[in-house]
Amino acid sequence: MEKIVIPVEGMSCGHCKNAVEKAVRALPGVTQAEVDLAAKTLTAEFDSNRTSLTKIKAAIEEEGYTPLP
Repeated sequence: MEKIVIPVEGMSCGHCKNAVEKAVRALPGVTQAEVDLAAKTLTAEFDSNRTSLTKIKAAIEEEGYTPLP
């Protein structure tokens, strides 16, 4: 399992938090996804054999937010 913290721009409310968490948790191999609105970050734990950082960032972008490098 890998654990990553991704800065995400554009999140400002509970709806933003829920949308990003739900999108990332829907990916295969993701066991945890938690947004910290104050820090504007997503912490995710995932199986790198089943999903990738690229797919996680794509899921965030599909919800209308910007993952930073």
